[in-house]
Amino acid sequence: MKVNRRLVEEFESALDPRDPENCSIPAKVLGYGEISIILQIGDDDKIAYKRLPLFRDRKGAETYEKQFHEYCSLLTQAGIRLPQHQTIIVELPGKPVVLYIAQEQFPVDLFAHKLIHHLDQQKILAMVDHIVKEIDKVWKFNSASAPKVQLAIDAQISNWVLPEDPGGESRAIYIDTSTPLYRIDGEEQMDPELFLQSAPAFLRWLIRWLFLADVMNRYYDPRLVYIDLAANLFKEQRPDLIPDVINIVNQNLPSGFQPVQQREVEKYYKEDKLIWTLFLAFRRIDRWITTKILRKRYEFLLPGKIQR
Repeated sequence: MKVNRRLVEEFESALDPRDPENCSIPAKVLGYGEISIILQIGDDDKIAYKRLPLFRDRKGAETYEKQFHEYCSLLTQAGIRLPQHQTIIVELPGKPVVLYIAQEQFPVDLFAHKLIHHLDQQKILAMVDHIVKEIDKVWKFNSASAPKVQLAIDAQISNWVLPEDPGGESRAIYIDTSTPLYRIDGEEQMDPELFLQSAPAFLRWLIRWLFLADVMNRYYDPRLVYIDLAANLFKEQRPDLIPDVINIVNQNLPSGFQPVQQREVEKYYKEDKLIWTLFLAFRRIDRWITTKILRKRYEFLLPGKIQR
């Protein structure tokens, strides 16, 4: 994968975070994460860029960059298939240091959360079963590597691509690698405070107190990861699939875990929806205060209305 570093630097220099597609360098918004935005820059539809404007200095960006590559290496060792990827650090005067993670871009209709609307029921459930078995590789890796290494994974349906034969024998690719959650000798490698960089300053103490530990820990817990996977089907407008997905999950849970129940999935979804809806609303307030009252640049790119 060949990345045009100069193009990325020119884009960052010209970027208006309020309107990323209205730029002297053509760009297209492909999606949004909690702390990043996914973009196509220029006319190259083979590469997607995740923009993370999180860092006060280059050293912080370089540390994160190193952790990202180590996380990807560990996932590969666990047997998880990943897209091609590369990183670029952009440092401009008077602005936060930005890390761009370039990934191989895939057609949107090959993402699992799109395929669940087009494949027949049998193929959908076969795809979910395959994804759950891919996730299980992480738990087996953790079991074999403990206590030295422990991996987390955000395994919701939208984080998987089936590029060769959707609904058939295609092996899924996991794309959500930009948050390197892993522990060495029990110590979290990523700085938890980076999760708070996109949060309004006036709320960071509250988020740190109420939610940060939960966000950092949930993706290490097989049961919570699978509950999150099932609950995500509400957001993807396929709640009818949840009972069958729960059955698949329960057939693949590591030993020692209690079966997942439908009511747990529903409760998790309601709580998660409320948290992220409020978080996005407060970020919009923070953007308004920053740009309209303080007359400063707001670095994060926010989505429009999200269907949940």
